[in-house]
Amino acid sequence: MSTPGVCVIIVTFNSGDEANRCLETVARDLASVEWHAIVVDNASTDGSANLIASAPHLQVRRNAANRGFGAAVNQAARLTRAPLLWLLNPDCRVEPGAFPALVDTLDRHADCAIAAPQLLNADGSVQASARGDPTAWTGLFGRHGLLAKLFPNAAMTRRNLQAADLVAAGAESTPIDWVMGASMLIRRDMFDAVGGFDERYFLYWEDADLCRRFRARGWSTRFVPRARVLHSGGASAKTSSKLAIRAFHRSAYQYYATHVVRSRLHPARWFARVALPLRAWWRSRRA
Repeated sequence: MSTPGVCVIIVTFNSGDEANRCLETVARDLASVEWHAIVVDNASTDGSANLIASAPHLQVRRNAANRGFGAAVNQAARLTRAPLLWLLNPDCRVEPGAFPALVDTLDRHADCAIAAPQLLNADGSVQASARGDPTAWTGLFGRHGLLAKLFPNAAMTRRNLQAADLVAAGAESTPIDWVMGASMLIRRDMFDAVGGFDERYFLYWEDADLCRRFRARGWSTRFVPRARVLHSGGASAKTSSKLAIRAFHRSAYQYYATHVVRSRLHPARWFARVALPLRAWWRSRRA
């Protein structure tokens, strides 16, 4: 896999300019690699699809309706036979050497389905992009929750902040429960084997679900801190924050019902079914 074919997949919604800047950094990092890109525009209302620069290695697909992130990625994956799929959010900026570090990780670990870089905020701080599997308890200790602020060093809190801890420890590459879908290098044969993203997740949580399904097959997800990608975060979601809030909570329930509490009769399942929509309603009012 010295010079693998890789397809860069970017899903846009009112973020065409961001996608152009992302592709500029991708082109620099993949200068010696055979690659092409597919941008799927999810029915942008600002003409984003027309803003994306044309290039010989670039396809742009325009959806008549917003199909959601996972469905758009699956759509792009069906259009390419590249052995590697590099998912990037349009608001990502690839730092030099990111792709070589990620593909080196795949070369070293035959069981690795996903290699994911360290994601950085605009101020250079480490994003919480590598985490332990979500549970009911870790939800209470969410990154921005009161309990996490009161108990910053509690084990439940640190499960949501593993990226920063691994970077501080100087880790080169380590297995992790799940990583954010903002930047993932995925083996397409493994992606196909699990059926790609679960399209029941319109936005959010599809990344955690995918990593969990990979692990059920005996395949790993690895976090690679030496690969660095700047991620400003939420370029598409910011354009419709109330929609994003509702989608987050719907997907959270889907994940909870699929992986955490599967019994429909369990009291915790009923609590989540009521509590998550109420939380979404409350947060939407404040958006």
